[in-house]
Amino acid sequence: MTTTQLSQFGYGDLESLMALMTGDEKHGPAATSTLDVLWVLYDRVLNISPAGADDPGRDRFLLSKGHGPMAYYAVLAAKGFIDAGLLPGFAGYWSPLGHHPDRTLIPGAEIGSGSLGHGLGLAVGMALGLRAHELTRPRVFVLVGDAELDEGSNHEAIAGATGLDGLHAVVVDNASATHGWSGGIATRFDREGWSVLIADGRDHDALEAALNAPHPGQPHAVIAVVEPRDSPVARPAANVR
Repeated sequence: MTTTQLSQFGYGDLESLMALMTGDEKHGPAATSTLDVLWVLYDRVLNISPAGADDPGRDRFLLSKGHGPMAYYAVLAAKGFIDAGLLPGFAGYWSPLGHHPDRTLIPGAEIGSGSLGHGLGLAVGMALGLRAHELTRPRVFVLVGDAELDEGSNHEAIAGATGLDGLHAVVVDNASATHGWSGGIATRFDREGWSVLIADGRDHDALEAALNAPHPGQPHAVIAVVEPRDSPVARPAANVR
């Protein structure tokens, strides 16, 4: 099952939930760029629930994009993983909601997010660990920012994921990368044998289809484009529900 069955709030409540979080260094625009991807993952894709946050058979989600916690906390609150009453204390001294999620404090958080560029490598290791324990049903999803791909550790992880068909990388492309890639971000994954799809990062149906697309024998990358550009996936209106 997905977390849809356990929703306390809907997509339309996320903006209000994010507005409860105040203070410095919110990284609001960067967090907002991830909001639709996070919602689709938790509402339609991930097999995880608050009651089963420690279930060995659960899907794993890793937040690598370091400027995305506001959106992440809003979605976790909407889905019942954390109490929405915690949101106004975001980044406060006694609050469990830090600028980077802490896996020991936040139910459902699989890693302690921190330095940019570390999440994809951890996801590869997690997928390898699940395979070593013969846990073939759980999937690993990692959310990465396009600027993180400037970090060399990611390219080692991309090259080292051969055959890990339980691994899914979601790259939120908001045109913030410094260097860029000839032919676009998708080519970097494709050259290393990944299955790759590009989707409108605001279109929920397109994201769901891309995230759930079959990719036997290959790791899978979804490039979620969230800024207008000359691209067939950039559309003015999102398809949400």
